[in-house]
Amino acid sequence: MAELVRNCAGGAVFSGDEVFLLKNDKGEWIMPKGVIRDRGDAGDVALRRVEAEAGIEAEIVAPAGKTSYEFYSQTRRKQVLNRIQWFAMRAKSRRYRIAFEQGFLNGDFFPFDVAAKLITHDQDREILKSARELLHGN
Repeated sequence: MAELVRNCAGGAVFSGDEVFLLKNDKGEWIMPKGVIRDRGDAGDVALRRVEAEAGIEAEIVAPAGKTSYEFYSQTRRKQVLNRIQWFAMRAKSRRYRIAFEQGFLNGDFFPFDVAAKLITHDQDREILKSARELLHGN
């Protein structure tokens, strides 16, 4: 059982049929997300994290689902459970800026099929599919 539970929010960011993914410091391909602090609004947090991590101004189209995962935090020396509310988002432009200073190694917009293969976690792949259906109806 996790000693620390963190509520988070993030975005499946689309530009047309392309999806933005980030490569984190563990070499995992992920979607932008962050911790909700001080009972903040999940949608606001998701939009802020997309902008902070990817430099993308986006708009929320619809909630895209929830995921959760547990991991051992070396710095905190305890089990952590992250619960993430995801949103299907549309980028306002294709411009982006990867937040290398936050430890990200790479990132870009990828065609959906490429992104679905690249993304590291199966749960995230399901969120991508849900978000695509919400945005494109297919």
